[in-house]
Amino acid sequence: MDRQTGSLTIRNVRTTDSGLYQRDIIYYNPFLQETVLFNVTVYDAVKTVLLTEGDSVTLHINVTDIHRQDIRYIQWRIEPENTLLDIIFDNGTSDIIYYHDEIFRNRLQMDTQTGSLTIRNIRTTDSGLYALQFIRLVKSLSVLFNITVFASLPIPVIIRGSTQCPCPSSSSGSLVSRCSLLCSVLNVSHVTLSWYKGNSVLSSISVSDLSISLSLPLEVEYQEKNTYSCKVNNPISDQSTHLNITEHCQLCPDSVHCCGFTEAVIRLVLSGVVGVATVIMVVYDIRFRRAEKKRRTQSQSVVE
Repeated sequence: MDRQTGSLTIRNVRTTDSGLYQRDIIYYNPFLQETVLFNVTVYDAVKTVLLTEGDSVTLHINVTDIHRQDIRYIQWRIEPENTLLDIIFDNGTSDIIYYHDEIFRNRLQMDTQTGSLTIRNIRTTDSGLYALQFIRLVKSLSVLFNITVFASLPIPVIIRGSTQCPCPSSSSGSLVSRCSLLCSVLNVSHVTLSWYKGNSVLSSISVSDLSISLSLPLEVEYQEKNTYSCKVNNPISDQSTHLNITEHCQLCPDSVHCCGFTEAVIRLVLSGVVGVATVIMVVYDIRFRRAEKKRRTQSQSVVE
């Protein structure tokens, strides 16, 4: 016990330590008494169950070690204690003497022989702590099931992050631009969205409780031969989409209209220079031919 705060620490807690703990604080001037109750439940075992929405699950334990004749009641409830679910089975009369189901709507089935509970078509809202208690004449047995239900994962969608197409270099004709891509998933929670290059993670983003949309960008070279994929995953499942660079990064039929502004200007200037040079060469050729013809005519006149 901490004398400064009045707190009580119990080490190596046991199932027999379950019960109500009362703390009293007495004030003498004026005389007052403050009482606080702590309801402590220690379970024999805690089992973690991970499921996908729409699954069916049976919650059970091995009852072979429990003397069936010693069991008086079998009870299922959701912790902390509330009115959403409470089932009590009387082993002596083999009857369910109390049944309250507020949210499951006939999706439950209890096996009175084993005490197991089956939940059909499970939903994300069914996540929580489920307590199973065998109430015996000598010693009760309590087991807690921590159930987490994940929504079904969507397939990631890969789109172009820009409407621009790649432009060939003016000098070599090789592609000089990069392809911008965006991988997205809609209305997800408790997931991680990642870009992979082969088996290596390039980048990732995660979301916990909120149901939101996630997007993750990526830039690749147009002539790359590497393998890329976008994956969304939670602790029990994943969905992937493989990147097809040829499909997602298509060349434009008329690259001048889809290139960046600078590249387009350079191409136009170079085209103009080539055009002017061609005109100059044609004019020079015409003048040269005329001069040559005139020179030949004058030479013939001198000979005569």
